[in-house]
Amino acid sequence: MDSALARRWTDSHLDTMASQISKKRKFVADGVFRAELGEFFMRELAEEGYSGCEVRVTHARTEIIIRATRTQDVLGEKGRRIRELTSLIQKRFKFPENSLDLYAEKVASRGLSAVAQCESLRYKLLGGLAVRRACYGVLRFVMESGAKGCEVVVSGKLRAARAKSMKFTDGKS
Repeated sequence: MDSALARRWTDSHLDTMASQISKKRKFVADGVFRAELGEFFMRELAEEGYSGCEVRVTHARTEIIIRATRTQDVLGEKGRRIRELTSLIQKRFKFPENSLDLYAEKVASRGLSAVAQCESLRYKLLGGLAVRRACYGVLRFVMESGAKGCEVVVSGKLRAARAKSMKFTDGKS
């Protein structure tokens, strides 16, 4: 299996360098690429309900599938937003022109996606909703979506100046 980083190096006519890179370095470079990509999407697409991405590398092009709860917002007006994201990633990771494709995929079951529910809880808390009410709302939604069990842990300065941790559970954990 060819890593994304090695593919980019061979595409930029550095065939000799690609053959010299050890499998360990390729593996690490690929992991760093995926982590940085995930972090970028997490920052950019937090409001769109981003819940992960998948990178598929072929010899001709690289496909990145973005999973989100609101795919229309990821695509933007007439696909403008996804084109902007594509150009940003192309520039940052030095992909050759027209070798990168971004796709948006709707999360199959939003209630069973931990990342999507975490973002939902985050926006509820930032909106000023009480901690218990927000957590129990998320917990109820997850259980109604068909989960066997769920546990929500919130920690920090909840009401008083002193930090504490609250745990909310339902079903089998």
